[in-house]
Amino acid sequence: MLMAEVRALAEEVRARYGHIDVLANNAGALFGSRKETSEGLEQTFALNHLAPFLLTNLLRDRLGGSRVVTTASDAHTGGRLELEDLQSEKSYAAMRAYGTSKLCNILFTRELAKRAPELNANCFHPGVVRTGFGKNENGIWKVLTTLGGPFFRSPERGARSLVWLALSDDAAALSGEYIQDEKVRAPSAQAQNDTLAELLWERSAELAGLSSATRA
Repeated sequence: MLMAEVRALAEEVRARYGHIDVLANNAGALFGSRKETSEGLEQTFALNHLAPFLLTNLLRDRLGGSRVVTTASDAHTGGRLELEDLQSEKSYAAMRAYGTSKLCNILFTRELAKRAPELNANCFHPGVVRTGFGKNENGIWKVLTTLGGPFFRSPERGARSLVWLALSDDAAALSGEYIQDEKVRAPSAQAQNDTLAELLWERSAELAGLSSATRA
């Protein structure tokens, strides 16, 4: 995912809609090996974290009183966020990079709720869902997701918390929370680190090319 593509999407959405009631940041993928986009960004970090971070910021003035729902994952517990190595240049392992990007989703949600109190910003763990996730890569990940498919959640069940956060009256007062099965859960200790959330926000803004005037 290129940040230029995110900017183009934001412009298209802004041209069509004067207000957005719900922004669902749901795109994500797992990549078996480290690759960089043409903009020099590691693709797991770029797609799973920087893209929703940038899109949300670019649409901020269209989101007053709205709900922002970001798809995180319980895989965040296996992540390890190092601010000096956000793009996994020191070493790369697919699941660790994925887990770290999901940890970023939770920290982003936490900081967004703090910086934009007029929004309801929450994230959720959908469970392991029977979709095309993991099948973009040949090799072990494609095999595992294909074999495990019959035991995974249906897409409908996986989307239930997203829909609940987007539409439910019960979720209307929530912000900055991590949800699993329509209930508030405590994420990992690192995911609750407010200092880390703030520092990640600032570093992400730099990498995404946000001007100081555009940052939430």
